[in-house]
This record gives sequence, C-alpha cells and structure tokens, in this order.
Amino acid sequence: MNFLAKLIRNLTFVIALGGFVSVALLLQKIKAEDQAKILPPPVAPATKPFASTVAATGILEALSENVSIGVPAAGLVTEVLVKVNDNVKVNDPLFRLDDRDFQATLLRHRAMVEVSKANIEVARATVVKQEDLYKRVRDMPDRRAISEDEVRQRENDVNVAKAQLAASNAQLLASEADVKQTELLIQRLTVRAPREGTILQVNIRAGEYAATAPKSPAMVLGDLDRLQVRADVDEQNATRVRPGQAAKAFIKGDTTNPIPLQFVRVEPYVIPKVSLTGASTERVDTRVLQVIYSLQRPKDPPIYVGQQVDVFIDAASVASGSGSAGAKAEEKTAAK
Repeated sequence: MNFLAKLIRNLTFVIALGGFVSVALLLQKIKAEDQAKILPPPVAPATKPFASTVAATGILEALSENVSIGVPAAGLVTEVLVKVNDNVKVNDPLFRLDDRDFQATLLRHRAMVEVSKANIEVARATVVKQEDLYKRVRDMPDRRAISEDEVRQRENDVNVAKAQLAASNAQLLASEADVKQTELLIQRLTVRAPREGTILQVNIRAGEYAATAPKSPAMVLGDLDRLQVRADVDEQNATRVRPGQAAKAFIKGDTTNPIPLQFVRVEPYVIPKVSLTGASTERVDTRVLQVIYSLQRPKDPPIYVGQQVDVFIDAASVASGSGSAGAKAEEKTAAK
C-alpha cells in the first residue's frame, strides 16, 4: 500500500515537471519565432537624395502664407457669403455679423442731424430778427428816443444770436460725424478678403457666435497657385543650414515622387517646435529653425495645403550668385 502511494506521488511529480518543461520550451519557441519575423514597415521610408543631408519635417502652405481671417468684434454671424474652394479678390465680402445695434444707433444719429439742421434754421431766423431790431435802434433819427444801453443790448443780442448759429453749425457737423462713424462701424461688420486667394477652410456658420480670440480662425485664405514648405530643422542641425541650399520634399506616405524645392528664405528666429497638428499648446522641448522653400504644384500626385512632408536639404550645396538672386526674387514674390 505504501509502495502504491509512493509511486503515485513520484508519478505526479514527473508529470508536473514534464508540463513545466513543455511550457518553457513552447514559450521559448514562440519568442524565437517572434524575433525571427521582423516585418517591414507598411511604407518604406524615403531614401536620402543627397550625400550630405539635413533632414527636416515640414508642412505645406500657401506661398503668401495662409491668412487666418478674424472678426473685428465679437458677434452673431448672420450670413456666410463664400464656401471652401471659392476664389476671392481683394475686398470681396466673406461673411457678415449682426449689425442691428448699430443700425438702431444710426437711426438716432440721422434724426439728430435733422434736429441740428432745424436748430440752424431757428438760429438763422434769430440772427435776422436781432439784426433787424439792432438796425432800428441804431438808425433811429432821434437819438434821444432810446438810451445807449438799449443800443448796446440790441448789439449784444445780435452777437449772441450769431454765436448760437455757429454752435448749431458745429452741432450739425458733430451729428454728421456720428452718422459716418456708425456707418463705418456697420461696414466693418462685413468681413472682407484682405488679398486675392482661395478659401481653404470655413469654420463658422450663420447663427453661430464669432469670438475675437477663437480656438480656430473663422476662415483660412491662401493662394493655391504656388505653394511653399515651412521646414522645421532641429536646432542641433541649424549650423549646417545655409541660404540657397537645394532641397527635395516627399509627401508623407509617398517615397517615390520627390518634389524639387526652391529656396525662399531662412526665418532668423529659432522657435519652440510645435506639433504639426496646428495646436499651439502641443509643444516639445526641441527648438527649430524654420526654412521656407517654394514649389510648383504638381498635377500628379495631387497635394493639398496642410499636408506634412519630409524635407531633405543638401548640406553640401550652396546656391551661386545667380541662385541667390533667384532666391531674392522668390522672396519678393512671396512678399507681394
């Protein structure tokens, strides 16, 4: 009996040990298979097009830089006059804000203009009346019929009437100025395009409240005929960047179609790196030097404003004198 119990106990121990060894071998095999199967990335990274390269990340924007349209005053949006992809010219209306308060003020100021005009007519009639009375006492044949004090009083009445007429004319000018001021404030509530371009984004709708400091601009305007890349070069590589260096860009996800870039300028101020999502709060410790390149918009593949790109700058090349002149010309074009 003791022999049977001892046999069962030893057999149980052997089975447990065998299970442990089997599990260990299985885990080791799985780990070896995982290490052996290193899958390639979904999209192969772009290869360096230059022997000596400074790599940077960038974002596409309009050559004249995207214009974030704001509002002159907080208010209710009553009408949006454009939509995305619309081409606009300088001073074309984009949207309107509620101007009923100013319209009511304008009615009151226009009424004050009419009141001022009526006061002028009254003042003119008063001047005519006082001058007539003064002439009668002044030209009276018998000076003994009226005292000198009465003559002076009539003369003073004429001067007072003329002063009141001048005050009425000044009040009319002030009322007309109030009307012009209110009309300008009403015109100001129609937001107009500051330059020619294409509407890239519309973030407001009729009935929404437009704030002066929103999280996102009311509209974004840009020129899509020519684009530019704003490349962020990490500060540790900034010393290798020179004006006029050649560069190429690859759209994120496309490593087979390099886009040649033309140097425009180097921003002289090193700034904290901001995530390309556009949120100003998403900062990291790295500071970057921004280099601006322009490019001709390719037809294929299509590219869009706001896309991220990988930029490769040829650290060994610097443009010649003609190239620098071309860069200055590009910069003047961008300024225009």
